[in-house]
Amino acid sequence: MTPRRVRAESDAVGRQDRPLRITVDGECVDGIEGQTLAGVLLAAGRLSWRQARSGAPRGVFCGIGVCFDCLVTVGGERDVRACRRRARPGDVVTTQSRTPASEPASEPPIDPHKPNSPGRES
Repeated sequence: MTPRRVRAESDAVGRQDRPLRITVDGECVDGIEGQTLAGVLLAAGRLSWRQARSGAPRGVFCGIGVCFDCLVTVGGERDVRACRRRARPGDVVTTQSRTPASEPASEPPIDPHKPNSPGRES
């Protein structure tokens, strides 16, 4: 994927791109005003920026804000959908991890097929 689909010299509309810079995990990343955070990250060559509980890399899946694969932290606000949030100059983005080591211990999942599973009504 490239940051621009129409080359500037052949752009009949004559767009005047305004660059912006955000910080992602301490690294400066350049984008263009109007891009979503996901667009800036993809244009910078980052295909994933979160880890699922299993440790699998996650990035954009649906691209329209329906799923939760592209979650990032922006300025301390967790669980921001990168595909829905327009990048703003100076944004400080932190990637997220859902691996068990980064989350507090919780109740084991309920297994409806086990008679003694926690949380299952008898």
